[in-house]
Amino acid sequence: MFISSKKKLDPKSWNIDKSWTLFLDRDGVINERIMGGYVRTSEEFITLPGAVESIAGLSDVFGLVFVVTNQQGIAKGLMTESNLQEIHRSLTESVHSLGGRLAKCYYAPGIAGPENHLRKPKPGMALLAQRQHKMVVFSRSVMVGDSDSDIVFGKNLGMKTVRIRTVEAIKVEADLTLESLAEFYNFFES
Repeated sequence: MFISSKKKLDPKSWNIDKSWTLFLDRDGVINERIMGGYVRTSEEFITLPGAVESIAGLSDVFGLVFVVTNQQGIAKGLMTESNLQEIHRSLTESVHSLGGRLAKCYYAPGIAGPENHLRKPKPGMALLAQRQHKMVVFSRSVMVGDSDSDIVFGKNLGMKTVRIRTVEAIKVEADLTLESLAEFYNFFES
């Protein structure tokens, strides 16, 4: 059972400003997720309604915006890093064309396993972002994702967490649950 996001909490109460960082999962948050499959090409990368506009707007709210995405389809040979980089280049350009900025798209190309420290819920991508961008402070960060691994990733690092609803069963509650990234952005528009 979900509690209405408006009744649960307003993220404005988190006092977010330009010193904060936004981490975004990709599939299911920014673009349509292929359940049981992988977005392998630019043609299969279909953005969700209002997602790109929301990223552009949120880049005016947050000091830095990153994408952090598990992409084991690379290790499985279903796509190449070049395919993935083209998708991320196109996304970054789309956000930029709307006056926004996406600092970087981090990805974990390896197979899921205990030794894979980049893959969420392990902290590798966030730690890499922090090493490359000194202003990243996890207690002043928000993770937006649609899976338990996204929420655990954020919680383990001390971030605020926002879940975008999905068909998957939820075992880990986020600080806030919403229908879309656009709904999250709407809190900051006024």
